[in-house]
Amino acid sequence: MNALIIHAHPEPKSFTTALKDVAVEELTSCGYNVEVSDLYAMHFQPVASAADFSLRRNPDYLVYALEQRHAYESKTLPSDIAAELDKVMRADLLILSFPMFWFSVPAMMKGWIDRVLISGLCYGGRRFYDHGGLRGKKMLAAFTLGGPEHMFGPQAIHGEMTAMLRPLLQGTFYYVGYSILPPFIAWHVPYVADEVRQTYLSDYRRYLAGLEALEPLKLPRLDEYDERFQPRKLAALAQ
Repeated sequence: MNALIIHAHPEPKSFTTALKDVAVEELTSCGYNVEVSDLYAMHFQPVASAADFSLRRNPDYLVYALEQRHAYESKTLPSDIAAELDKVMRADLLILSFPMFWFSVPAMMKGWIDRVLISGLCYGGRRFYDHGGLRGKKMLAAFTLGGPEHMFGPQAIHGEMTAMLRPLLQGTFYYVGYSILPPFIAWHVPYVADEVRQTYLSDYRRYLAGLEALEPLKLPRLDEYDERFQPRKLAALAQ
């Protein structure tokens, strides 16, 4: 089994980095071959632009997804994207390791998503969700944030974390075919005592040791919808 950790934190001594190190140790002890893309350490270029394409399908007007597809088919992807894509294709398990910024991932990680999850290979046409190009692989978001847990929930001030994560988990990684594991969250990290942070590390180690028993999140399946992507149950009731 192969695992890939995409790590994005600007501080090498951060607690998020400590979580990443625990993941490397625990997954290795469980028999995984683990690769890490430390985006800040790599000085990964996060900006998706025309500069990504040396041979354009349409030199007059940039449609980024179509140029991605053309670059993949013509084997002209930039070396940094091709290298990350090779890691993605090798990995049975993908872990995103990041601090939550503004209810989302850091810009560095968003740039990795934009540039690496390419049209044509990872998705395209009716190849999405459980028919996506990366189906058969698992994905886990493991992240830290500054807020305490009680600020997230149905009646809480920030609302439910599931809604906050939907663009990332469903709209991005499930879209390209990953089975999505329940996220691991370390709450209120900058403000808790060190004993609490140590507990988070121990909890994460146990979480990773039990990965095989985790049920993926229940998300829409294409066979639940008709050719026009309308729910089959509703279509049947309308007949």
